[in-house]
Amino acid sequence: MSIDVLSRNNVTVTGRGSQPMLFAHGFGCDQNMWRFVAPAFEDDYRVVLFDYGGHGKSDRAAYDAQRYATLDGFAQDILDVVHALDLHDVILVGHSVSSIIGVLAVNREPDRFERVIMVGPSPRYLNDPPEYVGGFERADIEGLLDVMDKNYIGWAGSLAPIVAGNPDRPELGQELNESFCSTDPIVARQFARATFLGDNRGDLETLRVPALVLQCTDDAIAPQGVGEYVARVTPRSTFRQLRATGHCPHMSHPEETIVAIRDYLAGAPAA
Repeated sequence: MSIDVLSRNNVTVTGRGSQPMLFAHGFGCDQNMWRFVAPAFEDDYRVVLFDYGGHGKSDRAAYDAQRYATLDGFAQDILDVVHALDLHDVILVGHSVSSIIGVLAVNREPDRFERVIMVGPSPRYLNDPPEYVGGFERADIEGLLDVMDKNYIGWAGSLAPIVAGNPDRPELGQELNESFCSTDPIVARQFARATFLGDNRGDLETLRVPALVLQCTDDAIAPQGVGEYVARVTPRSTFRQLRATGHCPHMSHPEETIVAIRDYLAGAPAA
C-alpha cells in the first residue's frame, strides 16, 4: 500500500528534521505552489509534499470520481499519505480549501496530528444571512460552475487573476491560470462543486488540535470576516492578519508567510 500511495499521490519527502510538516495544495494547483515556502522548513522538519488525486503529477488513472465527489475523498488522500509514511505529530499546512480538507482529516484521526495551519481558509463560500457572510451568493457560484461547464479555458483565464490578486504582478495570475488549465476539466469541475457548495462550519467546532489562521488582506476568495469567523469558532486557534494581499500568500509573499508560521511554531505572540 505504501508504494502505491507514494506513487499515486506523487509524494516527495525532504528535510533534515524528524517532525513531519505536511503541505497540502489548494484547488486546481499542485505541490509546486509551495516551492517558495516549504524549503524554509527543511532544516528543522521532515517536509512532505503531495498531489491530490487528479492533480499535478498524481496517477491520473487512479482518479475515482465517486471518491472525490466530496471533500472527504481529498481528506482521505492526506490520511493515506500519513499512513504510508507512518507519520505522527504532523503539522499540517493547508492552503484555501485544503485548510478545511485538513480539518476533516484531523477530525478523523486527531492522534496523528499536532496542529493545523490554515492559509486563507473558508468553511463555506456561500452567504448564509444573517449570521454568516461567506462572500458569494448562490447565483454567483452557480454562474461560476456554469461557465466552467461551457468554457473551461475562459473560466480559468478570468478567475486566476482574481484569486491571485496583486494586479501589479500579473505573473502570479498567469501561473495560476496555467495550473488551472493543466488540470483535467472534469476533475476541476467536481472539485469546484465540492469546494464552493459545501458547508464545513460544524467541522471547525470539533477540531481537537491547536490551529493557526492566516488571513490575507483584500482576499476576494476568503474575505476578512471569514477568517475571523474561522478563528472565532475553532477551539485553541490563533488568528494572524497578514499584510500580504490576494489569496495565495505562499506565492505572492512567501517571506511573510514563512515568518508567520515560524512565529506560531515558536510560540511567539501573533502580530
